[in-house]
Amino acid sequence: MLGFVRLVVIGFVILTVIFVCVSLYSRSVRRERLENEWDAHPPEGADAAGRSTYVEQGMAEYFSGFRRRLVLLVYVVPTVVVGVLIYVMNY
Repeated sequence: MLGFVRLVVIGFVILTVIFVCVSLYSRSVRRERLENEWDAHPPEGADAAGRSTYVEQGMAEYFSGFRRRLVLLVYVVPTVVVGVLIYVMNY
């Protein structure tokens, strides 16, 4: 039983590190893409405040849908796979 608890705790820590890394990387890539879109086709009469507003609105839209999928991919899928493997190996 202690081995299982250790597996769960270590697994959760590792998955949390992966989640943070993927989240930071994805956020930086998305922000860069939004900034490049603005630089390529800025609206007429737009200023730096308009650019930052555009980027922040794009990031807000991005996080509303991406966060749930990221949690599913990073936490749920590996947990289910390990659970199935443990079950298959023991029974």
